[in-house]
Amino acid sequence: MVRLLLLLVLAIFVVRALWRLVDGIIEGATGRPPRPTRSPQRGVQMARDPVCGTFVVPNRAVILAEGRGQVYFCSTNCRDKYRARTP
Repeated sequence: MVRLLLLLVLAIFVVRALWRLVDGIIEGATGRPPRPTRSPQRGVQMARDPVCGTFVVPNRAVILAEGRGQVYFCSTNCRDKYRARTP
């Protein structure tokens, strides 16, 4: 039973790797742009959420305009906590 489960897991990994390989070949042959990834590109300046300390990519963050600048948050919850403690 354990051997069968391990073979099933291995088969899933192999199929996924082959699918990604075929998708990459099709992407290169057709010239379609690559799918966006969740991770930011290298060299992107990240901002720190002042409430929880999480680093966020500014163009994906929740933004609050404050004075002449902007404050970046990882979520609306952190933004609301920040608003509540700021007079």
